[in-house]
Amino acid sequence: MIWNPEYESIERTDLEELQLRRLQSTVAWVYERVPYYHAALDERGVKPRDIRSLGDVSRLPFTDKSALRDTYPFGLFAVPIDQVVRIHSSSGTTGKPIVVGYTKGDITTWTELTARVASAAGVVSTDLAQMAFGYGMFTGGFGMHYGLERVGATVIPASAGNTERHLIMMADFGTTVLVSTPSYALYMAEVGEELGVNFQKLPLRLGLFGAEPCTEAARREIEAKLHIRATDNYGLSEVMGPGVSGECEYACGLHINEDHFLVEVVDPLTGEPRAEGEEGELVITPLTKEAFPVLRYRTHDLTVIDRTPCECGRTLARMSNVRQRTDDMLIIRGVNVFPSQVEDVLFKIESVRPHYLIVVDRKHGLDDIEVRLEVAEEVFSDIMADMVAFTRHVSERLHSVLGLNVKVTLVEPGTIERTAGKAQRVLDLRENGCSDV
Repeated sequence: MIWNPEYESIERTDLEELQLRRLQSTVAWVYERVPYYHAALDERGVKPRDIRSLGDVSRLPFTDKSALRDTYPFGLFAVPIDQVVRIHSSSGTTGKPIVVGYTKGDITTWTELTARVASAAGVVSTDLAQMAFGYGMFTGGFGMHYGLERVGATVIPASAGNTERHLIMMADFGTTVLVSTPSYALYMAEVGEELGVNFQKLPLRLGLFGAEPCTEAARREIEAKLHIRATDNYGLSEVMGPGVSGECEYACGLHINEDHFLVEVVDPLTGEPRAEGEEGELVITPLTKEAFPVLRYRTHDLTVIDRTPCECGRTLARMSNVRQRTDDMLIIRGVNVFPSQVEDVLFKIESVRPHYLIVVDRKHGLDDIEVRLEVAEEVFSDIMADMVAFTRHVSERLHSVLGLNVKVTLVEPGTIERTAGKAQRVLDLRENGCSDV
C-alpha cells in the first residue's frame, strides 16, 4: 500500500520543483535564525537568493557531527526553546552527545514519514506491532511508534530488554509485527529456541528493522528463524530519526522520502559528487525541518542511489541497504577492513552463530586482528584436530576476503554480550594505547 500517493508517486519534474522551493526556504530559514550557518554561508559568499537550482546545493557548506558537538546543546536550533516540544540525543559515549529538537510541526512531519515507512513495509491497520526499541533519548522508539499509530496499527510499547517478557507478549497478545534492531531480533530467536518457542505457530509475520546495518545473510537468518518477512528502514537523529527511507514489498532498495530530504552521494574523501549509480557517502539536507534544520549533513554511510521507478508504483529514489560506514572502517596493517565483510564470510559458514566480536590490538608495533566467534555446541569436540580444522577453515575464508591473517577464537554460545540496542561488533584496543607490548 502507498500511504501518500500524492508525494510517493509524484512526477520527478514536479518533485524537483518542490525540492527547490523547500531548499530555498530552508537556506533562508537557517541564514536568518542560526548564527552558525549565517557565518558559514557568509564565509562562502553565499546568500539565500543565490540558490536558484538544485545543483546550487553544492555551494552550501557540509555539516558534520563535529559542528553539532561544538554547538552543544542548542546552538543549531532555529527556534526558541519554548517552541521545541521534544528533545532527543545520542548516547554521547564518544564525547558530548548530539542534541536534536522538534517543533509541533516537526512531530507531525515525522509521524507522516514513519507512517510511509511502516505502510511500505506492509503494516496495515489490523496489525499488532510490538516495539522493542527503547523509549529514551534514542529516536527510534518514539519515531516509529507514532507512525505505526497513524497507519492504524495497535502498538505494544514493550520497549527494549526483558526478552522473555517480549516472547510471552508475542504469544499472548498475538503480535504480528516486530520493530527492533536486526541483532536483537536474532537474539530473540535464540532465547525463544532455548525456551521452546515455536515461532512458526505465532501470528508474527513482519519485521521492521533499523538502527544498525543488516546484511542479506542476517536478513535471511532472521526470516528463517522467526518465520517472518524482514524489512529494512533507515534514518538518523541528526536529520529526523527513522523515516528517511524504507523498503517496499519488492525489497529492491529503500525508498527515500525525497519531498522532505534532498540527498547527494559524494566521494567520502574529496566531497565531490559521485556519478549516478556509483557508491559513495550519503549526504542529506532536510527540507522541512523547523527546530533543527541542517545543511548537507554527512552521514558517513555508504550507499548507491537508484532513481528508476519501482514496480510498487513509487517514483521516489531508492538507496541501497547501508552495510558500511566510512567511520566504521578499520585500517589493519594498511588494509581497509569493514565489519560487514567479516559478517558476510561468517554467515556463510555452517555451525557459526550470528554473534561475533572483532578485536583489534597492537602488539610489538604491529596491528593484530582477532575474531571471537560463537559456534554451535557440536563444534566443540573431544577430538582437538576437528576443532583446529574448523578454526583454520574460518581463518582461511577470512584471509581470502580480507587479505589478512586473522586469529579466530571459538567461544561457546552465549559468551558474547547481547544488547537490545545496537550490537557492538568491534573492540579496538589501539585507541587506548594500552595494548602495545
